[in-house]
Amino acid sequence: MKNILMKIATCIIGLAVLSSCSKFLDRMPDDQLTLEMVFNDKTRTEDWLAGIYSNIPDPYWGYTRDIVFDPLSDDMAPSTGWEQFGWTVIGKQTGNWNTLSDWQPNYWVELPKRIRSAYIFIENVKPNPAQLVSEEEVNLMRYEARFMIAYYYSLLLDAYGAIPFTLGLTNPAAPESELMIGQTPFDEVVNWADQELLELSTLLPSSYAAAQKYGRATSIMCLAVRARLLLFAASPLVNGNADYADFVNNEGVPIYNSTYDAGKWERAARACKQLIDAAEAAGHRLYYEYTDGRIDPFLSYQNMLFRRPQDGNHEILFARPDCNHWEYDKHAQPRGTGGNGGLGITQSLVDAFFMENGLPIDDPNSGYVEKGFSSEPEVRNTAWGEVQGGGQVTLAGTYNMYTHREPRFYISVLYNGAWYRREGRTTEFYSGNWDGGPTHDAPQNGYLIRKKVHPDHDPRNGTNPYRPGILYRLGEAYLNYAEALNETDPSHPDILKYLNLIRERGGIPQYGQGEDALPIPASQEAMREAIRRERRVELNNEGIRYRDIRRWKIGEQTLNGDFYGMNFSGTQKDDDENNPLAFFKRTVYQRRVFTKKNYWFPIPQGEIDKNPNLVQNPFWAE
Repeated sequence: MKNILMKIATCIIGLAVLSSCSKFLDRMPDDQLTLEMVFNDKTRTEDWLAGIYSNIPDPYWGYTRDIVFDPLSDDMAPSTGWEQFGWTVIGKQTGNWNTLSDWQPNYWVELPKRIRSAYIFIENVKPNPAQLVSEEEVNLMRYEARFMIAYYYSLLLDAYGAIPFTLGLTNPAAPESELMIGQTPFDEVVNWADQELLELSTLLPSSYAAAQKYGRATSIMCLAVRARLLLFAASPLVNGNADYADFVNNEGVPIYNSTYDAGKWERAARACKQLIDAAEAAGHRLYYEYTDGRIDPFLSYQNMLFRRPQDGNHEILFARPDCNHWEYDKHAQPRGTGGNGGLGITQSLVDAFFMENGLPIDDPNSGYVEKGFSSEPEVRNTAWGEVQGGGQVTLAGTYNMYTHREPRFYISVLYNGAWYRREGRTTEFYSGNWDGGPTHDAPQNGYLIRKKVHPDHDPRNGTNPYRPGILYRLGEAYLNYAEALNETDPSHPDILKYLNLIRERGGIPQYGQGEDALPIPASQEAMREAIRRERRVELNNEGIRYRDIRRWKIGEQTLNGDFYGMNFSGTQKDDDENNPLAFFKRTVYQRRVFTKKNYWFPIPQGEIDKNPNLVQNPFWAE
């Protein structure tokens, strides 16, 4: 973390400063390239700015393989056999990690490099009339760099909690007391980011006309990052958490507020509503597709993740333009179709999806039947192409667990016996069959993830359709607002309004209105549970669930214990609990471990050793 404070006082820019930041380093030796040369050249200046953006997370392969937010949650289940190929997240799932363990993105070290680079940019970028770089453009680029500083700090807060924090660049000749600093109280950094992002939202445009600027900082991105951060800061993990009452920094100052502050929820609610109002004023809206004049929830939910703004998808608030879709899709597609076939989802997530009548499966009125197999196909009014034909979302002979579920289930989950359009057959996850074990390239718990996997991706011929890497979208903003508002004003009508907009697009009955309306949750606690259930389904495998589990402080309940799926060793289409060869029976495939230290990533031990003023994150030193 010391890198946050380092200032490059000379004009010589070493490769370490700019690695992965700019292609122009190849044009001349690094010991000859000076700051003056960089910022007197429009292309080099733009390359430097592009480098500042380079650590924006990849919500496809990044969240899966490197940052691992999805597999660390109870959404995703990568093949446990992949641990031998460097999937260190398997060990993290089972509690096998410590302060010396590797975490590939290494935010503690890497993000401060980008923050430092942004400060250097702000200090040195200047107009260049000869190369058509105006004062207005320079100011805009400075605002972009400021946004990236605030954004990267929000990522550091999310991963590590309290962090060392200082503004600007510090002279490397400064006293050690200025270079080696301890953690700043969590709320102080949040408060700075709140005001910084709010100010930048008045300085940056809401969008850009030029297509090549897609993904550059906007006012909407500022408000989106701010709203999510303030929601986190209002949540139980850091708002009145007695577990952190004695946790202080090197100066003896409490790092977290152990006294509950209702005002934090009020601030979060205001920020979420401000985002929604600004986004909608800028033309953002939920993405819909229609069949026969009605919302088609299958196509709406699927293509909300695939369509670009120029294709009519205005739900996107913040996206990374370039992502590694190829590896994500390939690892999620069945082995018998040319994929690696082991990127699964948990039984817990399967159980979380509602029935088509909008009720959870544990509701006695839901109509849920787990055992047995369907006698006829199930037809819905949809133009979704991943069916055998005529809207048959399930075929005759489908395990009853998967029948009569809500549309988002079918877009998110690939189960045994599902129709696979590209191959013209059903999936075969039985052991010894097309797509099953005993190989490690098979779903260890009987499911593959379908969400975000493009149906036209084909690893056999290299087909890999483009799609944006969505990091923030309006659907999340609606649910964030509903959650924050329920904590501050539980009778406010906006709670139902925005929750119901998500359910309507999802193709299930709304609460208190519309066709087949369901009863409105009767208390603040019941509404809290309804909102959390909706988030689990709507936002599954978008890098959000792990954050939700942590900020709600429910990790010990949800991520600690046996994880289930279907029987990986099963060879028979049978659900008899007493038949060891029956595939369709709940079977433990992994035991996960989550203790109170796991709410934050540990500070790398090497950084603790370098800086004696750092305090290891709660309970990691025990």
